[in-house]
This record gives sequence, C-alpha cells and structure tokens, in this order.
Amino acid sequence: MSTKRVSLLSVTLLLALVVAACAPAAAPATQAPVAQATQPPAVAATPTVPAPACELQPGMPTVKDGDLGSASNPIVMTFVPSGDVPTITKAGTEIADCLSKVTGLSYKIEIGTSYGASIEAMGAGKAQIGFLNTFSILLAQAKYDVVPVLVALRSYKGNLENYYKGQFIASTTSGIKSLTDLKGKTFCFVEPNSTSGYIIPRIVLKANGIDPDKDFTATQNAGSHDNVAIAVYKGDCDAGTTFVDVRTDSAPIKENYPDILDKVDAFYITDSIPNDGMQVVKDFPAALQDATVNGMLFIANDPGGKAMLRNLYSYRGLDKIEPTFYDEFRALMEKAGVDPAEMVK
Repeated sequence: MSTKRVSLLSVTLLLALVVAACAPAAAPATQAPVAQATQPPAVAATPTVPAPACELQPGMPTVKDGDLGSASNPIVMTFVPSGDVPTITKAGTEIADCLSKVTGLSYKIEIGTSYGASIEAMGAGKAQIGFLNTFSILLAQAKYDVVPVLVALRSYKGNLENYYKGQFIASTTSGIKSLTDLKGKTFCFVEPNSTSGYIIPRIVLKANGIDPDKDFTATQNAGSHDNVAIAVYKGDCDAGTTFVDVRTDSAPIKENYPDILDKVDAFYITDSIPNDGMQVVKDFPAALQDATVNGMLFIANDPGGKAMLRNLYSYRGLDKIEPTFYDEFRALMEKAGVDPAEMVK
C-alpha cells in the first residue's frame, strides 16, 4: 500500500505555530368526540456494525509451544493511555483477540500507566509491539531503536491523512479568543510525552511570548486528551490543548458531554504532525512482524475491524511505512530546540 508523505511544517512555521399533530376536526354536535390515536415519533435506526471477519489468513507462520507467539508465550501489545482507558482497553482486547485468529499467533495487551511506561515496556522486552503516540515514538527510537511499521490514517477535512493537528481549546465563558488571552489563566496539558498535548503547545506558547511555566496562574497534566477536554468543559481549567478534534472524535465525550461544542471553543490550530501508529522492538522476529503487519492491515480493511480501530484511537485505516518515516519531523523538532535523544539520557 502506498504511503503519502506528511507535508510537514517548516521550522519557521513550527516556531510560529505552534470549529403535533394538527387538532382533530370538530365532531358533529350529536356525536361524541372521537379520541385520536397518537403515534410515537419515528426513531432513526442505529447502524448495525458488522462483526469483524477474524479468520485465519493464508501464509501465516506456525510457532512451537513456548516460543514467542505461542499460547504460553504471547506477543504483548502496549497501548498508551491517551484517551478513555476503559474504551482503549476494550478495543485493544478485541483487536488482540481478532489478530490472534487472523494470524494463528497469540497476543495479549497491556495499557501503560503513562506514555513513558509503554516506552519502557518495549525497552525492557515486556512488550514487543507498541501503539505509541508520535513524540513517544521519537523517544523510543532514540533510546531503544524501536521500529515504526504502520502509520494510522484519520479523517481530516474529508480525506484520510497520515498526519493530524493540535488545538488550543477554551471554555466559552473564559473570555479566551487568542493565545495572548491565556496569560493569567489556568491551563491543562495532557502529559509531558504528548506531542499535540504538551510538546508542540509549549513551542507555540513560547513563540508567542508566553512562558508556560510562569504566565499561567495554575497548570496541570490531565493525563489524556479526553481528560483535558472534560476539565475545560467543567471549568477546572480555563484552557488546554488536545488533538483535533477530541470534542467530536472521542466516543465517551460525545456520549457524556453532547453539548461540548457549545461550551468549549477551539481557538488555535497547529500545523501538521505525523500520525502515531504501530511499532515493533528492534529484535522482533521478521516472520512474526510480517504476520502482525499483514494481520493488522487485514483488520483495517474489514468493516468490522474498522469499527474496532476507530474505537481504539479514532483510526480510520493503517498504512505501511519505512523506519525513516519520522526522521524529518525529528529533525524539525531538534531545530526547534527539542531533541528526543537528549531527553532520554
């Protein structure tokens, strides 16, 4: 499958970045009025999500008991807690179960307690596959030579793209309409390894004359993009940063806070950031890597599989990439003063 390269921001742009019926007719005087039958309002049918086609595909490897990928030694997939953890856990478990049937191998999942925990799980050999966010991929490459193999595709302005953007959001009652309005306000980040929820926003703030360590009355790391949006919605923070657009792409937020678009504005959008995706440890056996990649692509092209991926991290598809996919973005980050290799020493 061909991969569109990300059209990345220039360094200048990176530094400067950084939506009821009618009344019944009267009855004759000699006739008692006839009660009119009422019909309940029509309810739109809920689209039926097909069951995923988790069927063994041809050409998959076989492993002996005790070998990696066997029932007694399953391949571990680690997921970062970037959204609603119960939702990620459920979707991740469904994907691992389906992937086991598609490949004939055994998989299990773990959810990192933080972004860094998922990186360390791969570095320590406790997980062989990662679904890391973009900046965590750079850190994992610098520290442990983790290899990117798939990039996520998401819908952006009507097209499937291998990049995304960050956004600054604020309560509609906060009076915040621009970055300059942020001084003296309370602010929510995601967590220090979040690309669109921490790294890029801090670059944007500094480029616009705002010191994120001094110019807010209070800051907090909310832990996930969902948590930032909820904190701003509830007024726990005046403003915050998330990916575009957590307000509409997060199923738990849409379900529990249906009026969030009325109460939370997005007032600043960053430039493009390469998407997250799937990575493997450097010594992951080639046969298992090929089976896993092909199995995930099979799931991504199956209607039922698409639903699982969408519930995981709002994926709309997956595409193969070269290990060098993130190199250009890493170089731009370094020129902006953020060197992942320096951060992991």
